[in-house]
Amino acid sequence: MQKSYSGQLCANAGIQSILVFKTGYVYIMASDRNGTLYTGVTSDLIKRVDMHKRELVEGFSKRYRTKILVYYEVHDDIRGAIAREKQIKKWRRKWKIRLIEANNPAWRDLFAEIS
Repeated sequence: MQKSYSGQLCANAGIQSILVFKTGYVYIMASDRNGTLYTGVTSDLIKRVDMHKRELVEGFSKRYRTKILVYYEVHDDIRGAIAREKQIKKWRRKWKIRLIEANNPAWRDLFAEIS
């Protein structure tokens, strides 16, 4: 007896379609102006930044108290956001600072804009 996998393939194709169209965000959190920087990616920017602010994110971000949202980008799909996050994480610190200051010269906390 031959098994049919068409239902499974359709289900997998549906999941991939959902991932392609799910909005993604790349963001940079800072401890202070010119302080420690944390670059991340998420599909829910408000929730994720709130987690950083309440120190619910274990590891680097909590240890260095990166609680100020200083930069973010919106991407049409999460895969594009993930690729961009990986690109930014490879950058030198001064390039990240230039990116922040080109869009947010005062290093304001942008959380109020998105929440």
